[in-house]
Amino acid sequence: MKLCTIRWRESTAAARVEGDHVVVLEEHADVGALLRAGGVEAASGVEGPTISLDEVRFAPVVLAPSKIVCVGLNYRAHILEMKRDLPEYPVLFAKFPDTLAAAGEDLPLPPESPEIDWEGELAIVIGTAVRRADDAQAAAAIAGYTIANDVSMRDWQFRTREWLQGKVWERSTPLGPVLATPEEIPSDARMRTVVDGVLKQDGDIHDLVHGPVDLVRYISTMTTLRPGDVILTGTPGGVGHAREPQEYLASGSVVEVTIDGIGTLVNRFVAEEP
Repeated sequence: MKLCTIRWRESTAAARVEGDHVVVLEEHADVGALLRAGGVEAASGVEGPTISLDEVRFAPVVLAPSKIVCVGLNYRAHILEMKRDLPEYPVLFAKFPDTLAAAGEDLPLPPESPEIDWEGELAIVIGTAVRRADDAQAAAAIAGYTIANDVSMRDWQFRTREWLQGKVWERSTPLGPVLATPEEIPSDARMRTVVDGVLKQDGDIHDLVHGPVDLVRYISTMTTLRPGDVILTGTPGGVGHAREPQEYLASGSVVEVTIDGIGTLVNRFVAEEP
């Protein structure tokens, strides 16, 4: 099954994707609300208004997760290009809901940073509350997967040893366009990031140092993960900051992140007026 959150009648609503159209699930303001109300099963078989996918205006898959936990340095190729050692434990940082944006939305390039980079990522969406999960509980807690672009202000990120200030700029993390339940993801699924028509990243989403089940188990040791919470699993090699010469986004740049089984997250970037 695939679910999404759409702009609907001056607000938002969750929707179920059915081929070339969506069925609007008007009782739920977003996919997070649907998960809290009964999980993915709450969307199965429910009838509602239908809209062609071509006419849908997406919102972020989850509007206000209680937690957005991100994993740095989790693809071997990216770790090597950033000249780091393989981490024994997940490298974690957090984002805030204000960072989230939608598929198809124009995103701001803030004037305070000239070094704005792309990071295509597989994102986990939690479906049931879980704390101190074992492997089986962690796997069962995953409602599905979506796509994120962890847009990073590299000059701010590396001002200190802590990355937070380069990762939490408003409307810097598009999330979508859909949530795909685990069975939708092929065993050989890859992620590709294309910037202005040029392939920049191409990686096997299963080639993680710490996989989805490991991450849910590890993070839930510290804090309860709740329905609608999001975990960004890291980015493969090919980011602009690691290139020679370095490459960054400019006004008018278009970034497309595709993951097999989910779809494509597309955003254009425009200069933000301060």
